[in-house]
Amino acid sequence: MPMDMTRFEKRAEIIKAMANAARLVIVEELSRNEKTVGALTELVDLDISTVSRHLLILRHAGIVSCRKNGNQVLYRLRTPCVLNFFDCVEKVLNSADESYDTCSSDSCVDCI
Repeated sequence: MPMDMTRFEKRAEIIKAMANAARLVIVEELSRNEKTVGALTELVDLDISTVSRHLLILRHAGIVSCRKNGNQVLYRLRTPCVLNFFDCVEKVLNSADESYDTCSSDSCVDCI
């Protein structure tokens, strides 16, 4: 039975949306509380149009949402479960140095 590649392509789109350091900072900051684009601009030290573009990418991926509050637009983390992904990435980072150097050959079964 062939794999349903559509599901994997959709997953890849979400992962691609996260594949930027500034977006990762934005996501982490929005996990704490809602922020305006101006507040996020100061945080990542980028111009407002660049931060707006990052927020649009995150919104299209379903990671971030926004709401109007008077004249302000407040952004929030729509899917806090992405923080679990951050935890997983940290585990990979912490274990990568330990396990990679112990393998003496490319075909090492213990490393796979």
